[in-house]
Parts: sequence; C-alpha cells; structure tokens
Amino acid sequence: MNIIKKPNLSFWQIFNMNVGFLGIQFSFGLQQSAINPIFLFLGAEEEMLPILNIAGPVTGLIIQPIIGAISDKTWSPKWGRRKPFFLIGAIIGSLCLFAFPLSPALWFAVGLLWILDVGNNMAMEPYRAFVGDKLPKKQLSMGYQMQSLFVGAGIVLANASIFLFQDWFGGAVDAVGSIPKWLYYSFFIGSVLSVATILWSVLKTPEIPPSEEEMEEINSHKALSFLERFKMPFVEISSAIKAMPLFMWKLSAVYLFQWYALFVYWQYITPMIQKTMGFDLSSAAAQAAKMSTTYNIATIVVALALVPLTLKYGGKKIYAASLFGSGIALLSIPYISDPIYVLFPMVLFGIGWAAMMGIPYTMVSKIVPQDRRGVYMGILNMMIVIPMGIETLTFGAIFKNFLGGDAINAMLFGGVFFVIAAVLSFRLNINEAELDALP
Repeated sequence: MNIIKKPNLSFWQIFNMNVGFLGIQFSFGLQQSAINPIFLFLGAEEEMLPILNIAGPVTGLIIQPIIGAISDKTWSPKWGRRKPFFLIGAIIGSLCLFAFPLSPALWFAVGLLWILDVGNNMAMEPYRAFVGDKLPKKQLSMGYQMQSLFVGAGIVLANASIFLFQDWFGGAVDAVGSIPKWLYYSFFIGSVLSVATILWSVLKTPEIPPSEEEMEEINSHKALSFLERFKMPFVEISSAIKAMPLFMWKLSAVYLFQWYALFVYWQYITPMIQKTMGFDLSSAAAQAAKMSTTYNIATIVVALALVPLTLKYGGKKIYAASLFGSGIALLSIPYISDPIYVLFPMVLFGIGWAAMMGIPYTMVSKIVPQDRRGVYMGILNMMIVIPMGIETLTFGAIFKNFLGGDAINAMLFGGVFFVIAAVLSFRLNINEAELDALP
C-alpha cells in the first residue's frame, strides 16, 4: 500500500495536537482520586470498590477497539478521521462530569461512571492513533511522551483542585449518604476542560488525508450494507489479533501485572491513608490527591526527558527500571505515616507513570501497519482493561479473604505486582531490521 510521506512537525505543532489530552486526563484524574471517595461517601463498603469500578474495564474492552476499527475506515474532508470520535467522546464526558457530584445515591453514581467511561474511551483511543497518524517514525517518541506530559498535567490539575478545594471549602463532618460540596467544583472545572482542550486540538491540527489506495478502501467500506458495516469492526479486530506481532503478546503479560497493580493503588490509597495516618475520609481523599499531584508533577518533569534516554538506552530498559521504581514506591508508602515524607516515593511512581503512558505506545506504533493503527491501539487498550476487569472481579475476595480486609496489605500486593511486571518487561525485544522497513 502507498503510504503518504509524513512531514516532520515542530515542537509547538506536536504540543498543540496533544492539548486535548489535558481535558481527557483531568477527567481520568478525577476517576483516580475522587470517584472512589464519592462511592464511600454514598455508603459503599471498602470490599465493594473493585466491583464498583468494573465500568472502566468493560467499556474500554468494548468501546476502544470498535472505535479504533471504525475510525480506520472513516474519512471526512471537513472533520478528518479520528477527530469526530474524540470530540463526541469529550462532549459525553463533559455532561457526565457536570452531573457526577450531584448524584443522589450510590446506584446513580455507578451508572454515571459507566457513561463517563464510554465518553472517555471514545475520546482516548482515536487520540492514541491520531498521534501515530501524524508523525513520522523518528518523531513518535516525542509525540507519545508529549502525550504523557499532558497525562501528568491533566491529573495534576484535577488532584490539585481536589485538595485545594477541600482546604478552602471543606471542614464539615463527613456524612454518609451525601457528597461534600467542595468536591463539586473539581467536577465542574473538568466538565469545561473536557470540551475546551479537545476543541483546541481539533481546530489547531489538520489530519493527513488518506492516500488514493486508502481512500478506495474507505469508499468500498461505505458501499457495504448496514449489516456488513456493523460486522466489519469485529472482523477487523479478530483479524488483527490473529496477525498481532509477538511483541504485543509479550507486552500483554507485562500489562496484566502493571494495570492490576495500578487499579489496586487507585482504589485503596484513600482507605490506606485513613489507616496509616488516622485521617477522616475527607482528609484522606485530600491527602491521596496530594500524592497523585506529586507523582503527576514528576511525570510532567520527566516525560520529555525520557525521549533521549530511550533513544540512548532503549525503551525496554527504561520501561523496566520505571516499573521497578513504581513497585518500590508502593512497597514503601504503607510504612510512612508522615503526610509530607510519604510524597517522596511518589516521585518514583511518577517516573514510572511517565514511562507507562509513553514508551509502550511508541513501541507498538512503530511495529504495526499504519493503515491498521487504530484497531491495534484499540487492542492495546484491551490489554489494559482486561487486567482491570480481572482485578474488579477478583480483588474484592482477595482483599477480604487473603489480605485481612486491610488496605495496607492491598498496597503491598500492588507493589509486588509492579516488580513482577518489571521482570517481564525485559522480554520486550523489537526487531530493528523490521522497523527499518516500516514507513
């Protein structure tokens, strides 16, 4: 297939195309730090937290690969290929963020989380492919690490808003069955950012038109019957999985332990702080937000610095080291009861988060065909959400029956899983000869 040669982009062009990730990750930051406290405020038990978070894995498993496959076969002269999907996703997410703190009951909040995750997943997957579409191979590392920078920036803003608003407007005694008013403001800000930042990237970044051969394939897809077009994403996903490079199978083993551990951290960091520091729920949620802010500031600082390091030492080594550092962070924080000192291990966690959000996407984008990048980015997300789904179904029982219902043990469990992921990542070898043959 003839692939259109991609021009090198300037720093600011790469910056502008990734601004939309700020709003997506602000929403994601609220999911990390505020959703589980909201569930607790509305009366959920700690052992229920994993299953209440199943919306993310299920919607990610269904939505992202399907949207990726559909966007591969989409082109609009006015809107492009990927941009319509992440704009619609941002609008859905914005409406849900506005409604979330107004939830009158636990069931309502859980239902909104499902819809919010649909919107976030619809925006997320095409954005990953969007970067790969626009950049030549030698700029992919810069593109995805810039995306990693905005991951950190969005989550920093989300978490900073949580602990600042708790400090400014909190103070009332926690009442089970109601959400504190100070949490409202973070969600309202996220609602605005979700759409505003996506619009910035949509208006600032034109997409590259398909080649004649790609356009013929898109037009032939449009000529199919509705039923055939409906089946096509599933056919594409099945075909892509069968032809998936060995590298991605090895990466799935790393992701199994990495993302299981991350979900454990996000769900149990607030209950752990309540136990280790003796805080009430509001103060523990604010402290968890400070820790998340710290590690995401570290992500912002090191994200672009990882580009020359990966070029010099190889992505595999930097990725493995970062996962090991994340494991050390989770293994140490349960033993630190000082709210200031506990922030130091989060720097290691932030370096790991920067690598997790950039290096694997760079590696995969280099080894998959350009005309199927959307579906393969969707499959890569399946490798994220399947471990999350396994965690939501299994960890509640593990927490209750094997970890003594203790959030401290949950955190140590996550740390061990990060170390296992680091060991497995040394198997991630890329055939450089094959890379040179790709556009």
